[in-house]
Amino acid sequence: MSGLYRDVGVVLRTYKLGESDRIVVIHTLEHGKVRAVAKGIRKTRSKFGARLEPMSHVRLLLYQGRQLDIVSQAEAVEPLSPMLSSLDRASQGLAALEAVDQLSIEREPNPTLYKMLVGVLRTIAEKPSPLNVPAFYWKLLAREGFSPQLHRCIRCGEGEPGTALVAFDLNEGGVLCRSCRSGQAISADALILLRDILGGRLVEALAQEASPATHEVASLATKALEYQIERRLKAAAMFESH
Repeated sequence: MSGLYRDVGVVLRTYKLGESDRIVVIHTLEHGKVRAVAKGIRKTRSKFGARLEPMSHVRLLLYQGRQLDIVSQAEAVEPLSPMLSSLDRASQGLAALEAVDQLSIEREPNPTLYKMLVGVLRTIAEKPSPLNVPAFYWKLLAREGFSPQLHRCIRCGEGEPGTALVAFDLNEGGVLCRSCRSGQAISADALILLRDILGGRLVEALAQEASPATHEVASLATKALEYQIERRLKAAAMFESH
């Protein structure tokens, strides 16, 4: 790849460069994570700058540079305003962005990750379910190869209905019975929701209202993702608090 190129992507984050420029980090469809300079956008309140805010879904014309690319054009694919219509939507969207930022690799195409991110942002814009982000985290983890055992004790192999599954251990990679339990407790309702998310009943799971079980699944999702990436997620605490 050399010179000008076109792509579509989602802005993950931005930060200042010099007095008037801004570096924009974008997860693109065809080129993976790209870091590019948007020149002069901090000097004026232009539509160009508004199209390059975090969570923006944009079509781009970029020029490949030696270290950082340069954004030549940016056109909105869909409006950002629904994501900014409430603190709940914004905090969920930022939590999804942070996860993708941690998992995406610079210059390594990952169209599935791009499509997952676009999908969850659209879902959040339409209805900010308490399980939008947790379900997204679990789906990301499954795609990365972490698919927890949810139907039998991962240590002794016993399962329902004869044996209650009462704990979840990230080190073990799944649920455990009362005799083998380690890690943290998991309620029967939370286990059902987790099975729905990873077992093909995502729509049903996202329809759930906020409850102790949804909070439990959300907390566990954050811990599981942090365990896999080996670092804390800053935005997760924000969306969990709302």
